[in-house]
Order: sequence, then C-alpha cells, then structure tokens
Amino acid sequence: MNITVLFFGISSDLVTENKVDLTLDKTISIAEFRTHLQEVYPALENIKTYALAVNEAYATDEVLLKSNDVVAVIPPVSGG
Repeated sequence: MNITVLFFGISSDLVTENKVDLTLDKTISIAEFRTHLQEVYPALENIKTYALAVNEAYATDEVLLKSNDVVAVIPPVSGG
C-alpha cells in the first residue's frame, strides 16, 4: 500500500523532506501511522503535538488509511 506524506512547517525541517512516498504492508489507522512515522523519523518527537490530515481533511486516530492516500503532517502554528 503506497502513501504519500507531505511535511509542513517545522516538521519538514526536522525530517529534511517536504514529501515522501511510503509503502506499508497492511491497512493501518492514523494512530498506528503516527507511531510508524515517529519510528521512521524520530526527530518528529521534538514536536509535542501535530495534526494529521488525510486527503485534505483532518483525521482522527480511528481513520484507516487506504492505498494512494495523501497524509499531511501539520505542526502547531503560532504567530501574531
């Protein structure tokens, strides 16, 4: 199963990529995918929280990923 991952903001700085294609062996939930991402990119642990969106919609932990989904890693935003 192929998944495209887009990194935004500081997450792209931490993983030194803007976009990667990952191959997964099985269908997994967003919660499982978050764990997988942190195993592949341990630097993401430097961000305390970040949202994941699937195909341009914010995803809860229960959402199951499908082949060819696009997952965006969206770090917290601050500013003024």
